[in-house]
Amino acid sequence: MEKIKVKNTIVEMDGDEMTRIMWKQVKEKLLLPYLDMTTEYYDLGIEKRDETDDQITIDAANAIKKHGVGVKCATITPNADRVKEYNLKKQWKSPNGTIRGLLNGTVFRTPIIAKNIIPFVKTWKKPITIGRHAYGDVYKNQEIRVEGPGTAKLVFVADDGTTTEKVIHEFEGPGIIQGIHNTDYSILSFAKSCFTYAYDQKIDMWFSAKDTISKTYDAEFRDIFQKEYEDNWEGKFKEAGISYFYTLIDDVAARIVKSEGGMLWACKNYDGDVMSDFLASGFGSLALMTSVLVSPDGLFEYEAAHGTVQKHYYKYLKGEKTSTNAMALIFAWTGALKKRGELDGTPDVVDFCNKLEQAAITTIESGIMTGDLIIVAEKNENNRKVNTDEFIDAIKEALEKKL
Repeated sequence: MEKIKVKNTIVEMDGDEMTRIMWKQVKEKLLLPYLDMTTEYYDLGIEKRDETDDQITIDAANAIKKHGVGVKCATITPNADRVKEYNLKKQWKSPNGTIRGLLNGTVFRTPIIAKNIIPFVKTWKKPITIGRHAYGDVYKNQEIRVEGPGTAKLVFVADDGTTTEKVIHEFEGPGIIQGIHNTDYSILSFAKSCFTYAYDQKIDMWFSAKDTISKTYDAEFRDIFQKEYEDNWEGKFKEAGISYFYTLIDDVAARIVKSEGGMLWACKNYDGDVMSDFLASGFGSLALMTSVLVSPDGLFEYEAAHGTVQKHYYKYLKGEKTSTNAMALIFAWTGALKKRGELDGTPDVVDFCNKLEQAAITTIESGIMTGDLIIVAEKNENNRKVNTDEFIDAIKEALEKKL
């Protein structure tokens, strides 16, 4: 068949370890044989980020600002062990956090549903979407290791020279300090994105924080969301038959496991990081989760919501076969390509992506699965555990039939 033309450029960000291996396989087997596409490539593997002092991550984010659509593989956010393993200069910041901050976007994550993957939470009948704030908090923090007695203070010096100061803690011995921040501008952008998405999808929206403890920081989130809702969305939501409410995050965590799903759960940055993994696992697998970063000015970055699958990568390096799930990587690519097709006015690109997604889900529903899925799927005599290569090959075979 003649290749389908992808009209404009997609920013491609490569990653680390086992997901980097699968990234190449997905491109070579499921995309390049069928699509004539141009990508602006950035290697966000940990070695290249270290070599460039993380400038390549900033360059990739700026490229998304230029082209409008990006797609990203999973990457390592190094801890002390990773610094030693890869002989790094320092513990570099999360590339996802850096990109989110530069694009001022909100991350929306939704489970991929297959009929034979039954959610662990028996009440869940509909997908639950996490809307994760994509700026600030611990992802833009500053930290100090305290070696002995002393006073930790929170100090703000205004441009006019006035100073606001609070004592954080009087240390009598060693300890740690962390400083975080956010901005009204970013919080409002987050709120607008979430209300827009909920209204577009016609689903209820829940927002959670911890204003009973954080009476200034989290309360600011609460108040900005409430004002945005009352000023711009209350009438639209009522007309659409959907609702918005705010409550504490521990209350939502208790409510969500008793719900049937079908809502958008808006979370602060770290809350969304944790709870998106909780929901992904509850619906079946971390590799069955779509993830898209949406900025207020219409930029889109699609990514795998899971990690780099480190243990499988070590097996791969030993020449052993792995059974690693490529679904999230596939859906990152189809999400980016569909958005590119929508923006470019090329419905044949969108149609191809829909068929690839259907082929991937059909493969799972036929019983052909990787190890993470077969242990949570409904028991069936047709179920067959396959390795990474065989899983991608099976999806390619299903795609060929649909094309």
